[in-house]
Amino acid sequence: MNSMYQQMMQLPLFQGVSTEKITALVEKLPFHFLKFRNGEQIFAVGDPCTHIKFIVSGQVRLEMPCNELRVSLLQTLSTPHVLAAEYLFGRETAYPYTAIAQGGCGILQLRKSDYIKMVGSDKVFLFNILNYLSSGSQHSISASLSIRDGSVAERLAMFVDSLVVNGATDVMLKFKQKDLCTLLGTQRTTLVATLDKLAEQEIIEYDSNVLRVLDYYQLIDLLK
Repeated sequence: MNSMYQQMMQLPLFQGVSTEKITALVEKLPFHFLKFRNGEQIFAVGDPCTHIKFIVSGQVRLEMPCNELRVSLLQTLSTPHVLAAEYLFGRETAYPYTAIAQGGCGILQLRKSDYIKMVGSDKVFLFNILNYLSSGSQHSISASLSIRDGSVAERLAMFVDSLVVNGATDVMLKFKQKDLCTLLGTQRTTLVATLDKLAEQEIIEYDSNVLRVLDYYQLIDLLK
């Protein structure tokens, strides 16, 4: 039980909860611990978000498509992270990305109805989920309002910043060049010149259809 408690205490929505409370919840609510092999799909974009899911071991690779454009943002999350908790409630309750186990991972999940019971059992759980949802909302608004003169580099930084989860690693874009031009509202020559400049500064590296972010914080500094 101590090992399970230590794992759960690392999770963002369980922090500040006592050992006794965790023990009582595990005995009362149907928590499920799932194991996924490397490359195994945890859920796909568009699947209904019916459970709250936490990464308790290993890593998960996320791929989020951009509407009907052939542009996708990929990122990796490690333990301890919650997966798409903001899509458990609200008007949109389908996953916005596909999640794949990277090197094998462990997932702790709980049904939405049982999670609501858990939140109602202790104000700490309520404050944790409210803080999580508020932080995500404020991050998105901040990213959207960050553009000043709207250069292509700034638009790229805003797009990446609005989709990257706090603490994610190995951030990259997969794209068709014409679709990335459409997304950023620019022409091919301007896009290539911008990417070349960012590559010279060692902020990114890219080829014809993949862009990897080498220095996420330096990219986001373009918005300041």
